[in-house]
Amino acid sequence: MDRYVLLMGIFSLFSACGNTSQQKQTETTESASTAQNQAVAEAKFPFPEIPTMLTQPEERKAYLMAHFWDNFNFADTALVNNRDVAEQGAADYLAILADGTLTEEQVKGSLDGFCKGMEAQEHARKVFLQMMEDYLYNPNSPFHNEGLYALFLERMLKSEFVDEARKSSLKFSLDLISRNCPGKVATDFVYFLPDGSRHSLAQTRAKNNRLLLVFYDPECPSCHETMQEMVADGMLAEAVKAGKLTVLAVYTEGNQEVWKRTLGDLPQGWTVGSDHETVKQGALYDLKAMPSLYLLDGSKKVLLKDAPYAKIREEIAAL
Repeated sequence: MDRYVLLMGIFSLFSACGNTSQQKQTETTESASTAQNQAVAEAKFPFPEIPTMLTQPEERKAYLMAHFWDNFNFADTALVNNRDVAEQGAADYLAILADGTLTEEQVKGSLDGFCKGMEAQEHARKVFLQMMEDYLYNPNSPFHNEGLYALFLERMLKSEFVDEARKSSLKFSLDLISRNCPGKVATDFVYFLPDGSRHSLAQTRAKNNRLLLVFYDPECPSCHETMQEMVADGMLAEAVKAGKLTVLAVYTEGNQEVWKRTLGDLPQGWTVGSDHETVKQGALYDLKAMPSLYLLDGSKKVLLKDAPYAKIREEIAAL
């Protein structure tokens, strides 16, 4: 079922639940404090009421997204902290905003309305800035969408309520997002092989016009599972052996003893190097999650950026 249609049905249910809740609260004899706690517990996201004159799905959806946060009280810290209301509302909002049916102008307008509502309230601003980062920027989030996060960052960088220190952090994230995007040539960097020889990404040969660039850290607990999956993947091993692609694994940390001690954990068919922390210190690539995987063509143009291995594997299987 279309998520928008589902939300429309939910709106009706919300209205019904709200009436029942109001009736119960009118009849209750509990103390004001208890009633307030109950109201917070039973709160639902205050979706806007869509005018009945708007009958076309596109019109109703456009109105919904333009007014999504109109009835949300960003000054109410209890409401902002209520995950069932604020966070669920944000999840529904982002799902619709990123479904590809809105124009960029509509998306920007909706984000502007959202930001205008929350930016003036210090607590709400703090909570939703973190929430947008967790939802849109975290590669493990089902809502991961760097393009949408970039639009959000661009809007918040214009805010008069965000201090310069926070803006500097947001600007740094925006700059990282804009680098090494699909269609652009990947940023060149120097790496060294175990024998000490110096090489660069630009000079590295991509067999069959494909190069899988892997930034890794053997001491990173969270990346062991993906690295082990790649090392044990017979399909990947066969593709490398058959010359269908080059795998370049680059150690991005500074402990050369650890790097050399763990070289044997990686397949012999891979090219394995250390960048002596050049990528990390220069913020040349966004290494927020390890391993960080990029699929490049022979000219080092980015085909897939910071992609999950499952997506990389689909592309390799098609070679």
